[in-house]
Amino acid sequence: MTDIRPADPGQADELTELMHASSAYRGEYASILHEFRLTAADLSTEPTFVAMRAERPLGFYRLILDPPELDLLFVADHAQGLGLGARLLRHMLAEAARRGLTAVRIVSHPPAAEFYRRQGARQVRILPPSPPRVTWSRPEFTLPVPPAAGCTRPPAPPGS
Repeated sequence: MTDIRPADPGQADELTELMHASSAYRGEYASILHEFRLTAADLSTEPTFVAMRAERPLGFYRLILDPPELDLLFVADHAQGLGLGARLLRHMLAEAARRGLTAVRIVSHPPAAEFYRRQGARQVRILPPSPPRVTWSRPEFTLPVPPAAGCTRPPAPPGS
């Protein structure tokens, strides 16, 4: 069984390894991850959740609250095609709703653009390259956050 739980700050290295192992960021896209590492502070300051099976991470996401943006969403290569990315995205939307957000910005890796469209994201523009790390154009999406069904508690204050 795969469960989604808050990331532990001690998982920073393990989640960094999962990112760097991604075949989606090889070749021309490798530069964006060059020397990029998650830190314990990264996992502590913004909502970050990890999909775990048998105490091994299969994927994770990080949600920036202000302004709302899906900062990272990764699924291990061997776990792709099983619906885990969509499940993580649904979890992110529920977390965003719980915190009172109404929409989330997504700057997509070009090969992932169709995935976000299938999940209901609407493309708002194409961002130009920003060398040296990003030498390609990237689609920017907005993803509406459905209201939390049956949620009776108020949204969490910013920074909580």
